[in-house]
Amino acid sequence: MRGQLSKMRCHPSDPVEYSLDVGGETISVNALIGRKIRLEFEQKIVCQHCGRTTKKSFSQGYCYPCFQSLAACDLCIMSPDRCHFHLGTCRDEDFASTFCMQPHRVYLANSTGLKVGITRAENLPMRWLDQGATQGLVIMTTATRRQSGLIEAALKVHVSDRTQWQRMLKGPGDVIDLEAERDRLLAEASDAITEIINAHPSGDIQLTSTAEPQAFRYPVEIYPEKVKSHNLEKLPVLEGIIHGIKGQYLILDHTVINIRKYTSYQINLTY
Repeated sequence: MRGQLSKMRCHPSDPVEYSLDVGGETISVNALIGRKIRLEFEQKIVCQHCGRTTKKSFSQGYCYPCFQSLAACDLCIMSPDRCHFHLGTCRDEDFASTFCMQPHRVYLANSTGLKVGITRAENLPMRWLDQGATQGLVIMTTATRRQSGLIEAALKVHVSDRTQWQRMLKGPGDVIDLEAERDRLLAEASDAITEIINAHPSGDIQLTSTAEPQAFRYPVEIYPEKVKSHNLEKLPVLEGIIHGIKGQYLILDHTVINIRKYTSYQINLTY
């Protein structure tokens, strides 16, 4: 298989089912567990937006001009509380209407311990699977991305919004009572959340206290004792036996690799 890499697709079966598209072909990654693969970076990166060849990838698969101009690469994508659409300074209002001005979910997840995050409604549960979360629970709904970002920022005072990827790849982790954690965090951030809700139209931001927690199991036969990430820029050829998949990582017998990190990299995959 030869072509540009993109992140693995995942489906919430038991265990999680992964597939990979390369050069117009699709393969089940689960079927490769226990088999030896060879992945070679062919020293070519193609911008996922404009198609031009670029020496360096920005924001996971963009050339520098697109990184500078596209709304999809704006600072508010990583910091949604800093969305400036309401100020009239958005780079692309059409993009904002389909991406930002849509219903979002604020959630808790267990992906190496408790974390808070946000995503569009249609992205769940795939967002959790991309992070390697073993549990997920929606705690609030909002009418826009900025509103969810403001709630997330209020909760980040009390809980992390990061995934410790090395710890995540060392095992399935401990089970967390997400409903109890939801109640604790909402109580601790009550004043800040109430202020945010009162500053927006009635009904835009709502608690979802009846949502059910979800749990996920990943196709991993052997977790690594030490986690060392492979860098295709420094070592363009990766060979090894796949021991499992978690999040967007392939776990091999001697290393791990984040497939999503190399979006738009031209590769040749043999197995």
